[in-house]
Amino acid sequence: MGRRPNLGRVAAVKALMGVEEGQFAEEGLNAFAPGRPDDRALAWFLTLGVLRHRSHVDASLRVHLRQPIGSLDPAVRATLRMGAFEKLFARTPPHAVVNEAVEVSKAVGKGHARGLVNAILRRAAPPEGLSQAQEHNHPAWLWERWKQRYGEAAAADWAARNQQTPPLVLVSPNPTFDGACLAGDGVECEPARIQGRPLEGAFLIRGHRGGVEPLLNHPEGPCWVQDPGAIAVADFVKAGEGMRVLDACAAPGGKTFRMASQGADVLAVDRSEDRLAMVTDGAKRLDLKVSTRVHDWIEQPWDGPDQFDLVLVDAPCTGLGTVGRHPEIRWLRSPEDLERCGERQQTILKAASALVRPGGSLVYAVCSGEPEEGSAVVTTFSSDNPAFEALETWTSAPPQDYEDAHFAAKWRRGT
Repeated sequence: MGRRPNLGRVAAVKALMGVEEGQFAEEGLNAFAPGRPDDRALAWFLTLGVLRHRSHVDASLRVHLRQPIGSLDPAVRATLRMGAFEKLFARTPPHAVVNEAVEVSKAVGKGHARGLVNAILRRAAPPEGLSQAQEHNHPAWLWERWKQRYGEAAAADWAARNQQTPPLVLVSPNPTFDGACLAGDGVECEPARIQGRPLEGAFLIRGHRGGVEPLLNHPEGPCWVQDPGAIAVADFVKAGEGMRVLDACAAPGGKTFRMASQGADVLAVDRSEDRLAMVTDGAKRLDLKVSTRVHDWIEQPWDGPDQFDLVLVDAPCTGLGTVGRHPEIRWLRSPEDLERCGERQQTILKAASALVRPGGSLVYAVCSGEPEEGSAVVTTFSSDNPAFEALETWTSAPPQDYEDAHFAAKWRRGT
């Protein structure tokens, strides 16, 4: 009888298999989370490590395989990637890495491949002769885009930032909350910034260990987690006291919370009850008054209230501006996705724009710096809708610090 495999490693392999099926790594890690904190931490470390260093990992395996990595059984491929990452980047003794990976292969029902796992991982070593894209652990098509658009130095800087775990940023709905209570016991707290300017009510947390729940529900005031770029987009909207605002694609709710905390009367809309539940639950916890409504802008005609002072369309996108926070996205997306997303974004923007009152404002945003989802959408919408006057655009691409890359544009509807 073989010994019991480490449950953290088993969870990592299952999460990596889920990613290949289009699932976010976080979803898989939460679904397969082991009970022991040390095992959970190991699962997160291995899964995100493989995704951040996949080019190096695959190159270390490829030279020893007789078939393409893509043709391997998904569970075997995930086991090899996990083992190679741990051997190359962790402090685990190499023999232990190999032995653990063999046991994991059995646990995921691929015991017949234990000989292959053993042989390949014993020989895996730091790769040589990598391309620029492989050196930076980004797919070639995305690396070449960034290099052409921003220059090699800026693209390399962005890619390097994506290899680091972004710090935690908390936002308070209370304008008098100064964040000082969040510091202590090795935890540091400072104002969060973007492009050199502070973000009101947002705090960068360093040195925090363990779950984030105690911080989110601090006795001196509840908070929510939000990326600085997303906070800046919500502020770009300029939702003021008493304004009637439609957040057309609201989940998980960060921008809704920001606008509601600024005094706006927000109707949060999303395509499913499950997604809207995140907004409803968050608003209740934060003691913010937010209305919600289920609606699919592509499949359904709008039958709700109209004539909003401001409509925000934070459209579904490729998420390519968030590959530091969600490293799996770089491997899940393709150039074809950009065109498909652009078409959907145009449809949603057109439908939601009809609800802007004369003289009101329309804001479009995506967590992507790619022009097919940003400037191209803006140009097409402006050309097709002369009643809307283009006012300004804003972007955090390429990121200058720890923020994601976002794009936003604003119009005013004529009277």
